[in-house]
Amino acid sequence: MVSEIFYTVFYNPIYNVLVALMAWMPGGDVGIAVILLTVLIRLALLPFSLSVAHNQRAMRALEPKLQELKEKHKDNKEEHARKTLELYKTEGVNPFSGILMVFIQLPVLLALYWVFMEPFSSIDLPRLYSFTPIPDAVSGSFLQLIDLASKSIVLAFLAGVTQYVQAVFALSGAQKNTGTGMQADFARAMNVQMRYVFPVLIATIAYTTSAAIALYFVTTNIAGAVQEWYVKRKFREADKLLAEAQSS
Repeated sequence: MVSEIFYTVFYNPIYNVLVALMAWMPGGDVGIAVILLTVLIRLALLPFSLSVAHNQRAMRALEPKLQELKEKHKDNKEEHARKTLELYKTEGVNPFSGILMVFIQLPVLLALYWVFMEPFSSIDLPRLYSFTPIPDAVSGSFLQLIDLASKSIVLAFLAGVTQYVQAVFALSGAQKNTGTGMQADFARAMNVQMRYVFPVLIATIAYTTSAAIALYFVTTNIAGAVQEWYVKRKFREADKLLAEAQSS
């Protein structure tokens, strides 16, 4: 039942879009189709990502008030929790938006992963919709240079590098956690993992699977870095306009 829903709602639509893109590509270049499909998925998820980013920004702005509530109700955990939820409601902040985003993205990313794991030499015709164009030819290589069905150390290396770049963009401008305690230690550990552990992990996965997966990682990491740059630029512009309005 769950697998049927997964294939019907996520896998089949993504697979059909990939096949359609292959049909529209000169020579049926699978690599270009993989890049375009990854970008399309990122664009479709962009409104959710922006919503989470705005919510996280609002959460950081509430940190002084949250700390004040923590000190005020440090001896009454129930009252502290109630007042915290009231503050979130008053300010229109959803502390669980990040978790919601994970639940939205996870099945899509899993479907992408499994689609790119399929061999591109043949088309799974029973999975195609009646209106999906069928490629006249399929080129399993990217720009006639890299066989996407095999391993590529070059694309795997680029997957790790772009993952590191994306992490740098994501963590740039964030406040350095100089506090003590379990929460501060956890934040610092996550910072280190995002910068150094995840890139190595992504590069390893990219190399041990296939060049198609590696190309997907490279594309989605670059798109993620561009998104981080765009969001931070918009936030800086908003802060500048707000400062100008307050000073006038």
